[in-house]
Amino acid sequence: MSLTRPDLAIIQNWVQPNSRVLDLGCGNGELLHFLQEHKQVHGYGLEIDSDKITACVAKGVNVIEQNLDDGLSNFKDQSYDLVVMTQALQALRRPDQMLEEMLRVGKECIVTFPNFAYWRCRMYLSLKGEMPVSKSLPYTWYDTPNIHLSTFRDFEQLCKNRNFHILDRAVGNSEHETHLGTKMWPNLFGEFAIYRVTR
Repeated sequence: MSLTRPDLAIIQNWVQPNSRVLDLGCGNGELLHFLQEHKQVHGYGLEIDSDKITACVAKGVNVIEQNLDDGLSNFKDQSYDLVVMTQALQALRRPDQMLEEMLRVGKECIVTFPNFAYWRCRMYLSLKGEMPVSKSLPYTWYDTPNIHLSTFRDFEQLCKNRNFHILDRAVGNSEHETHLGTKMWPNLFGEFAIYRVTR
């Protein structure tokens, strides 16, 4: 069994065996299922889409139906080793508050999100004068679930302001592959980033 998404393949390398993992917006449960099989983690997923919840149950993944915008008050402080949220931070009403909650509930958190400062987005906005539509940002401005678009610098500044410590960062293209540009100028040439953060 292998992971179909390259970002999940990177994330699983940062997960310790036998750890307690909470996956926010867990989708079809692919990551948790993989981690249960290969790293014997104990965990739960949170998801709001009923079809994806059904897919989780079919995989044997523990899942709770929950809207992330309602917060994580039903979870105790430091009850998980790791809290993961992939491609959902930018869709929340208050991503800053969710980061606080993730690090209240877990010792560490991992988040992934697209970079609005990616050079193609900059070029699109500069030349067309319209909000970018691309493979990484495929929605128009009026129907996008992404309500808080940000850059890598924005996220890192938020972490600095809240005294969060960035343990790891992986920056890459749409397939999460790195190249010279993403290493030297990540905020310009990186489409997506994965951050591992703690207090």
